[in-house]
Amino acid sequence: MPQDMPLIPIFPPVLARIFAPLPLLPLSLSLTAYSKRVANKHPGLFRRLGEHDHARYILDPTDLPFVICLEPKGGTPRVFAIRGSAEGDARIAGPLAALLGLVHGAFDGDALFFSRDLVIEGDTAAALALRNAVDDAELDISEEIAAMSGPFAQPLQRLFAFIQGRSGVFLSRPEEATLW
Repeated sequence: MPQDMPLIPIFPPVLARIFAPLPLLPLSLSLTAYSKRVANKHPGLFRRLGEHDHARYILDPTDLPFVICLEPKGGTPRVFAIRGSAEGDARIAGPLAALLGLVHGAFDGDALFFSRDLVIEGDTAAALALRNAVDDAELDISEEIAAMSGPFAQPLQRLFAFIQGRSGVFLSRPEEATLW
């Protein structure tokens, strides 16, 4: 790996083991609520998927004990977490930090793919459509979550900034252009 490329942080295995027995329904409900908010705020994101707007995407954070299934359903998304593997049209796998970095435009998908920090399987056209749609939407997960949190917005933003600063995991869009 070239010296100017940052290392992708790995979710601590001890914390990942803590997540293993926890129920996934609250996470699934939260992810679906978040994705519906994103769909309302960024309707072009789902239109940009084109013929892949009904594909089933498997987002596999390889350092966590579950996978995330995203079903865009033409702009009425459903997202759920399941243990183990899942079947889908396209699977995008890598450390959680790499997947979050992609969403926030901090990492270039091509660089992650060619460095093998990211694995794409199945319908690569669907995966590329999702990547392009997310890039165009310029999502900021921490900003969206804070906006949903009412009076807890500012404390949450400070917490996200603290975690991002300590962990190196991009929980929001960087001030600069793509780092990789």
